[in-house]
Amino acid sequence: MTAPYAIQGPTRVCAATGRALAPGETYYATLCELADGYVRRDFAADAWAGPPAGAIAHWSGRVPASRDARKPTLNDEMLADWFHHLVGRTEPDRVNFRYVVALLLMRRKRLKFEDAIRTDAGESTLIVRDAKTGKRLEIADPRLSEADVTAVQDEVFRVLGMP
Repeated sequence: MTAPYAIQGPTRVCAATGRALAPGETYYATLCELADGYVRRDFAADAWAGPPAGAIAHWSGRVPASRDARKPTLNDEMLADWFHHLVGRTEPDRVNFRYVVALLLMRRKRLKFEDAIRTDAGESTLIVRDAKTGKRLEIADPRLSEADVTAVQDEVFRVLGMP
């Protein structure tokens, strides 16, 4: 499965100034949706003026030192923002992304599995509850193969700058 969303990973270059981000430096990243897909932009802390209009998610991190083998942590709020931004989307790549982000949020216990149902049309839907808000949510199950789930998950991690 090729990822039609093809989002670049961390650039390690400030989108506002063009300056390379140094190891150990704090940065801010944004995820925006453009007509042709998602785009990630990284910003140096001193060039950060807040998320740009239209950003679906933003988070901060630290550029890893080359000898620092520590893995970055997932930001549950950013994942939840991304998940909610995709509500109602019907494009296959967006449905796949939302499903995989939901799986990550369930693994992190932000979403609680309640049920799996099949509609009259034969489509599978997961029913989950947001542990923070208590809201009940339905998630279309695109019936991805294990390899497809892994490919989409790898793309999510790459966007977040995780190895």
